[in-house]
Amino acid sequence: MATFRPRIAITLGDPAGVGPELAAKLLADPQNSARANLLVLADKSEVEAAASVANVTIPESIQILHDGTAPTTPIERGKISKAAGERTLHQLKRATALVNLGEADAIVFTPLNKTSLHMAGMHEEDELRWFAKLLNHKGTTSEVNIIPGLWTARVTSHVAMKDVSARISKTSVSDSIELLHNLLSDSGITKPRLGVCALNPHNGENGLFGREEIDAIRPGVELALSKGIDVKGPFPSDTIFVARANYDGIVTMYHDQGQIALKVIGFDGGVTVQGGLPVVIATPAHGTAFDIAGKNIASVRSSQNALDIAIAVAGKKAVWRATQ
Repeated sequence: MATFRPRIAITLGDPAGVGPELAAKLLADPQNSARANLLVLADKSEVEAAASVANVTIPESIQILHDGTAPTTPIERGKISKAAGERTLHQLKRATALVNLGEADAIVFTPLNKTSLHMAGMHEEDELRWFAKLLNHKGTTSEVNIIPGLWTARVTSHVAMKDVSARISKTSVSDSIELLHNLLSDSGITKPRLGVCALNPHNGENGLFGREEIDAIRPGVELALSKGIDVKGPFPSDTIFVARANYDGIVTMYHDQGQIALKVIGFDGGVTVQGGLPVVIATPAHGTAFDIAGKNIASVRSSQNALDIAIAVAGKKAVWRATQ
């Protein structure tokens, strides 16, 4: 049986940042094109410019799916702009359309800038909800952040701290646990071990510092346990990451609870997956790095890890579908 080579739709991210040069390095690596069919959503001139900055040669075998469009106004490198956001959204819409048509198995995009995206008309709180809308997905979603050896998901994400507690419930906790469990299983881990963070200091100290652990988080853990998921918690958030070797994944209650820990442990190499969607969508966990854009000094490690995860998960999903 021939080895399955997933079709990965790749966009260049925000054209004002380091995304194009990082994408060019991915495309130039023959090991990547040997493992997947790389479908590039960009104009040929954009790919050539990115390759020039990255000082690489992109093989002619790479499929550049240009549609004859180009940025309507010049895009200045290192600057937030509506034009950059419009170009980013245009190519991401094309990538999502390929998925909806069954012509792509995964999407990988290099870093975006949320301000530029919102200037260009993205009204959702983040790209995860934007993708969910385009994919007509109504189920649970969570931004999943990954460093080698550890995955994290969140019960709440891009919301104000004052709104976090109201969004933590038995159901939202259990759903986030199940989502992370399924993603880890899709990545090839047969029985993922999960831990869950508390919200309040000292795990709530038996209700003294808050009741979310008693009323929502622990019941959510118990519900997930009843579904056969290997999960423990809640544990104080200031110690659970010290014991991270005991887990394949950790569910956090809010954005920075996990992000601070992961970026201290291993900032270079981090990946974000748009978790819960019907297709794997992965991106490096760092930003557009406007200050070094065009200098060819940005590390490609996180982008490479994002592509590796997309290939692995898309491949496993394809094998599963073939056996049904």
